[in-house]
Amino acid sequence: MTTPVNASQAKTPAWEARADLVVVGSGVAGLTAALRARELGLHVLVITKAAVADGNTRWAQGGVAVVLEGEHDLGDSVAKHAEDTFTAGAGLCDEDAARSILDGGPAAVERLRRGGATFDAGTEGLARAREGGHSAFRVIHAGGDATGAEVERTLVAQAGSRRVPVLEHHIAVDALRTPAGEVAGVTVLDRDGVPGVVRASAVLLASGGFGQLYQATSNPEIATGDGLALALRAGATVADVEFVQFHPTVLYTPGARGRCPLVTEAVRGEGATLVDGAGASVMHGVHPLGDLAPRDVVSAAITRRMGLAPGGVDDHVFLDATSVPGFAKRFPTVFAACAVLGVDPAKDAIPVTPAAHFACGGVVTTVDGRSTVRGLYAAGEVARTGLHGANRLASNSLLEGLVVGHRVAEAVAADLAAGLLPDPARGRLPASAVAPAADRDALQRVMSRYAAIGRDADGLAAAGSVLDLSTQDSPLWTHAAVEDAALTVAAQALLTAAALRTESRGCHVRTDFPERDERDWRRSQLLRLSLSGQPVLAEKIPLEGVA
Repeated sequence: MTTPVNASQAKTPAWEARADLVVVGSGVAGLTAALRARELGLHVLVITKAAVADGNTRWAQGGVAVVLEGEHDLGDSVAKHAEDTFTAGAGLCDEDAARSILDGGPAAVERLRRGGATFDAGTEGLARAREGGHSAFRVIHAGGDATGAEVERTLVAQAGSRRVPVLEHHIAVDALRTPAGEVAGVTVLDRDGVPGVVRASAVLLASGGFGQLYQATSNPEIATGDGLALALRAGATVADVEFVQFHPTVLYTPGARGRCPLVTEAVRGEGATLVDGAGASVMHGVHPLGDLAPRDVVSAAITRRMGLAPGGVDDHVFLDATSVPGFAKRFPTVFAACAVLGVDPAKDAIPVTPAAHFACGGVVTTVDGRSTVRGLYAAGEVARTGLHGANRLASNSLLEGLVVGHRVAEAVAADLAAGLLPDPARGRLPASAVAPAADRDALQRVMSRYAAIGRDADGLAAAGSVLDLSTQDSPLWTHAAVEDAALTVAAQALLTAAALRTESRGCHVRTDFPERDERDWRRSQLLRLSLSGQPVLAEKIPLEGVA
């Protein structure tokens, strides 16, 4: 069933602005890019659909994975960091891209520190933690388990002091496109649904992931895949969207929906162990790294163990951190969240369960953010640079945002100087502001049931059928409508890719195809929207732009 579409559904913009670069999102990647673009003399405008500091960055607990010169474990190196990244990525990392981004890590962290960020000190230099999948202690952190909050605080303060213009509580809806298909700006809605237009030579999507596809997630409520949807509707190619990383340990609260408090992987790095409802080890014999195995391995092991309902517990396991000294000081954020539930980690095992955490795929880009559509760039979780492959290595995400965010500003400046970007005046408004949208509650329930950690052909088909039945064309006149439409196309893309990938790899686990297929599936799947608006396989498109 569809709602009739008429011309009145494409509302006339109430205002118009101009910029060289419009940045959609105010997390680590977006603000890093905006600040560097400002330094390069570009006219920048940041658009964020909540308050400037309300994105996913501030919830990142673990830290920044980086090998700093003179401050690393004996024998550690960027090359070893890369090898750990490739192992976690399960054969799908773009190794050249990953090395390039990791090589840029030390300089990116130094820029952040010069900008005012304070990381925790150790006995010699910065304190370093070890997280799942890492072979060394190389994760620097701030405030114990509040690294993301410190990174975001620093960037927001810099943006304020440098007078970077920010439109808060505005959501980007669709791209303006030239007759040649280039992106030349975006349409937006304010919190009251009043439409506006920002014309720009370049649009950077730094809008985060789509954790709200699922009932339980570590992501905030605003993580609804808006940037992915905008890119698809603008003709961009996406890849690896079937690889959704589930964090093994969010704090379990009976009946909880939406964002659940994260229990950082660094807790296990300090010696905590996972046990089931009967007190038996969850990870014993599962992986050589035990409780510090890569996240996909741990999440899958917990899910399997819950299915057995040991001790009568079938919806969570426990993290025993009673042996971790000074827990409250080392992990104050986790400690406070546990206290709300009446759990004292010094005495009690912490109830935990896996939850949707990070989208490993996204808009296909180069390591400096260029997409397959001229004028459109992406950085951070919304982008697929090739760093993460089939599963992200812990604490590589803040690093990627810092490195690629800086580079994308330089890429935009270079592309502008080379005359490669479109004239914003040629950007055309979308003919209508309508898109298919499913009922959000139905979507979250069916994605959690059939497209989370364990998937099979029947379940994926059932999820697709439920989406089809609950989807109707919706005018994109409100923030909620834009978000629902974004979640719908993200779900469709994920289901399409997951159904086609008949193997288990990284954080894509098919119970009907449990083995990894190195012959046929050691490759990414590229998707685009068909003329009818459905995600379909795309031919490989070369990325353009100056070197």
